[in-house]
Amino acid sequence: MGLFDRIKRAFTGEDAVIKQQEQETSIVIDKYDQGMQKTRKSFSDHLNEFLADFRTIDEDFFDDLEETFISSDVGFEMTLAITDALRDEVRLKNAKNAHDVKQVIIEKMVDIYEKGEDNLATLAKAEGRPTVLLFVGVNGVGKTTTIGKIAWRLKQEGHSVLLAAGDTFRAGAIQQLEIWGERVGVPVVSGKEGGDPSSVVYDAIKKAKAENIDYLLIDTAGRLQNKVNLMKELEKMNRIISREIETGADETLLVLDATTGQNALVQAKQFKETIDVTGLILTKLDGTAKGGVILSIRHEMNIPVKFIGLGEKMDDLQPFDSTQFIFGLVKDSLK
Repeated sequence: MGLFDRIKRAFTGEDAVIKQQEQETSIVIDKYDQGMQKTRKSFSDHLNEFLADFRTIDEDFFDDLEETFISSDVGFEMTLAITDALRDEVRLKNAKNAHDVKQVIIEKMVDIYEKGEDNLATLAKAEGRPTVLLFVGVNGVGKTTTIGKIAWRLKQEGHSVLLAAGDTFRAGAIQQLEIWGERVGVPVVSGKEGGDPSSVVYDAIKKAKAENIDYLLIDTAGRLQNKVNLMKELEKMNRIISREIETGADETLLVLDATTGQNALVQAKQFKETIDVTGLILTKLDGTAKGGVILSIRHEMNIPVKFIGLGEKMDDLQPFDSTQFIFGLVKDSLK
């Protein structure tokens, strides 16, 4: 069942159908439901409060709606996209009450986010060689932990996995990744603290090729765009990868902390200026009411979100499902 169908059924009260689907994928739905509590409450509270005072559709209505979305951390550009799309749609569908307006708002959110694309969260998979996943991001976003959890997930799916401790800059980073390797049962290629991370990457690629490893996950030092030396180091690592694997890294995954809200969008823009980011991972979504930033990033950057962190457990890092996310976002507004 698609997202639009689920929303229509929720509006018409066909809860039994939704319950049946929830039972089929109960674990994933429960994780989204629990992990999005703060974001959902923030978004639904703002939207319900706005529509409670609904009187008529005029320019003041759209101005107030823009403020509602921005206060829900949806972001300025995404807010304008939604309200611009709504102006004609609300009049076209002759929406006259809060219930009708709410339905049109949600429909346009779905249209703008999905953009007619499918399977955006699927990780790349190379044929006949190791698939190389390069992880980047600033310090403190949970990058190394994310690598460990994805390694666990890939192993659960039956893949062989190798980790590369490319963060030789931060004290304890190598040991942290080695602990994750032991925990999930995958080997780790590492060097000395303060050593050349590119040599670690080179050794890891050689090992992955020789042992026919399915996935090579490479950790890197936390860096911002203005850290020139660290960005040059990342470029060097990319050159090593491209020299050993003609197409370069199959995915460059930027890890962001969802609790930073719109600052996560700023970081994404900074990294995109320097490297070819192919996907995003948002951690700590369960700890914030600012999950609306996912809508901003999708609209402004056109980079797919691959995973979101919905808790601290191993399987709480879930592949991003736009259906589950947007339905979870508006769920309390449908009551």
